[in-house]
Amino acid sequence: MNLVFHTLDNGIRLVHHPLPGIVAYCGLVINTGSRDESDAEQGMAHFIEHMLFKGTGKRKAYFILSRLEDVGGELNAYTTKEETAVFASFLKDDYDRAIEILNDITFNSILPEKEIEKEKDVILEEINSYLDNPGELIFDDFEELIFAGQPIGHNILGIPETVKSFTRNNLRDFISRNYNTDQIVFCSAGNISDEKIIRLFRKYFENIPANIRTSVRPAGYSYKPCSVTRKKDTYQNHCIIGNVAYNLRDERRLGMFLLNNILGGQGLNSRLNLSLREKNGLAYNVESSYNPYWDTGAFSVYFGTESNHLDRSIKVAMGELARLRTEKLGTVQLSKAKNQIKGYLARGYENHESLMLSLGKSLLIFNKIEGLEETYRKIDRITSSELMEMANEVFDPAGLSTLIYL
Repeated sequence: MNLVFHTLDNGIRLVHHPLPGIVAYCGLVINTGSRDESDAEQGMAHFIEHMLFKGTGKRKAYFILSRLEDVGGELNAYTTKEETAVFASFLKDDYDRAIEILNDITFNSILPEKEIEKEKDVILEEINSYLDNPGELIFDDFEELIFAGQPIGHNILGIPETVKSFTRNNLRDFISRNYNTDQIVFCSAGNISDEKIIRLFRKYFENIPANIRTSVRPAGYSYKPCSVTRKKDTYQNHCIIGNVAYNLRDERRLGMFLLNNILGGQGLNSRLNLSLREKNGLAYNVESSYNPYWDTGAFSVYFGTESNHLDRSIKVAMGELARLRTEKLGTVQLSKAKNQIKGYLARGYENHESLMLSLGKSLLIFNKIEGLEETYRKIDRITSSELMEMANEVFDPAGLSTLIYL
């Protein structure tokens, strides 16, 4: 992959991926999310992401949205537990316009008091809508369970009590502490010369005052497996079974992605889908997931089923976990699993907006970017014995936690 890199004196970094075509993409990935909030700040990273669009020193909210929409572009943002991203898609001739608006909303937002009060109502409605969806809620509740007492377990949306309490000074303080220039990457993918993208990058970001991060995220978790059942009066029973897992920097991370894909990943041919849905008709929605973070990770199996099928569904799911612990994958099985995940990765590279953001995130986390071919080589080196070792560690029944909604 032919990439362009540049670093400013204030610490902000650039990574650009040259692409043909008339559509281009760029964004800012900031190394802060809900895990950087105190208990009294729960939901603040997400709240600030919303407020970035509500007014700057030279634009009101309408003109922020219109700046790119008037030329057929789009401005967007998201917040996770560990990062915030503000990004745009636009025609390649509008690079200057896109970068300027990203700079304006990220570094010149005035956080209008009236808009803060209005946005509280919007977020509270978002929280209420989310609480009405047990199939989504259970994932966050499970991470809160396994990361008990730790900010990494907090819900990204926050809780009504904290959201209602936010003030402009609170938001400014969070931005000052966490929007550190050495923790920001400007990423781009599009048809623009190397010289021009560096020139525009310098034009809009080199005068941002340096704000270097001095604090370190607290690490270390004391995990205790547990089983919790909560009465939710839902039509279906919802169940999650899982464990803590490998972090982003662990070499076993790729192997864990491979295991997860075999068990309950994207394909309809995953073992959980075949056993719970196709063979036994016990569940319609069934999946497994693996979320690696900076210093920890979470693995889980989820399914929704009728109450009279709950016990049997748990038994079938546990049986699939046991198979991966006790039955080594054959040569053909392993090869098919590797080819499948390689295909998913390759297709992901064709989504240029997603690729652009992943480049920014990789540079932010690893301080380097690994090409697709190198990732393929690492996948090829994974053995059946290694996968079995991982399965015995992460899928060990003694280490599993369970959360059930009845």
